Amino acid sequence: MSKSASVHKILEVVGTSKKSFSDAAQTAVARAAESVRGLEWFEVTEQRGRIDGAKIAEFQVTMKIGFKLE
Repeated sequence: MSKSASVHKILEVVGTSKKSFSDAAQTAVARAAESVRGLEWFEVTEQRGRIDGAKIAEFQVTMKIGFKLE
């Protein structure tokens, strides 16, 4: 395989936060980076949340995170 060619693997994760969708995404990437090397890109595939009473209690983001295989 040439040095310019590469292969990526995709993880699907769900990040959660009490603050925002953005914070939920940051949480998911930070956690994935603890156990996977070479994270390179992400795609948000879903956003949703949990309501408690009349207030938003939690933001949830489903994401695909790509990393290069070594």
